[in-house]
Amino acid sequence: MTTHSLLLLPGDGIGPEVMTEVERVVAFFNKKGKAKFKTETDVVGGAAIDKHGVPLTAGALAKAQAADAVIFGAVGGPKWDKVAYDKRPEGGLLALRKELDLFANLRPAICYPALAEASSLKREHVEGLDILILRELTGGTYFGEPKEIVTLEDGQKRAVDTTVYTTREIERIARVAFDLARKRRNKVHSAEKRNVMKTGVLWNEVVTATHAREAKDVELHHILADACAMQLVRNPKQFDVIVCDNLFGDMLSDEAAMLTGSIGMLPSASLGAPDPKTGKRKALYEPVHGSAPDIAGKGLANPIAAIASYAMALRYSCGLAKEADLIDKAIANTLARGLRTADILQPNMRKVGTAEMGQAILEEIEKLAAA
Repeated sequence: MTTHSLLLLPGDGIGPEVMTEVERVVAFFNKKGKAKFKTETDVVGGAAIDKHGVPLTAGALAKAQAADAVIFGAVGGPKWDKVAYDKRPEGGLLALRKELDLFANLRPAICYPALAEASSLKREHVEGLDILILRELTGGTYFGEPKEIVTLEDGQKRAVDTTVYTTREIERIARVAFDLARKRRNKVHSAEKRNVMKTGVLWNEVVTATHAREAKDVELHHILADACAMQLVRNPKQFDVIVCDNLFGDMLSDEAAMLTGSIGMLPSASLGAPDPKTGKRKALYEPVHGSAPDIAGKGLANPIAAIASYAMALRYSCGLAKEADLIDKAIANTLARGLRTADILQPNMRKVGTAEMGQAILEEIEKLAAA
């Protein structure tokens, strides 16, 4: 029986609460599945600052590098607002992405049938929605240098963020987009701002060339990032895979999250390049939602995105597609039963907390596995 190693990094805010529900699902598969999962837990973000003075220790990074997959909760909160910029909680997550070279961020936006009415758009615009935003994760504005705030001679301050991309960085994310599209509806939209940004010009040129050279079988469309934002609200079902840079991907994926009913519903995967010898990728899986410090410790958090992130780990890191499908189906069935956490509560539905939602999903997994 194959054993997969998982590093659990619950983090801050609601991170530990939703991670508890993930651990319950992992325990089920350890008892009943065809694979075993060896888990190890460490601190990250604000929790690591409190314990070690830094948002990510060298030890935690080494564990992440050795694991088959990292399951991440959330980081940040007002408690750490005044720490130095280079030691902020979010720096732990950014360091993991950079050091593991997790350049491809997969953010699915799926509207479960039972949640079509919870979306901010009309049912006909979102029912059956299934799009995938692919965000380049280790380059662009968030990592470019110089990144600084300086005081000028006249006393004013000037802030600078640098957006940098190379041909190689764009080529490799484009390849992932085309590969993913082939397994879906075979259509890619590449979003950038080539009308005002030189990085957008290069992005457009490289994606076009990569498509012509390696992926003529895939339908490719170019779209300006701001127009893409508008079209996601106007007609989201026109999209299949959307590939974009780090900054635009961050924004567009959060917008797409709300089409599904709640940002608490969406998982994500951050993948590195395949190892030349083993074919395995470094990988980190996390819910798109943040640490939500206002509800932390109250048992109100929606654990669905965290559980679905574990399902993505099964699919992309462990080769267990059947088990991943089982979790996805269990989530859909639980929602169809009318159970809702506060963020997706609808009229005539039963409000439940974090643990009760997690237990309901686990029961559905057990039923499906026994069928």
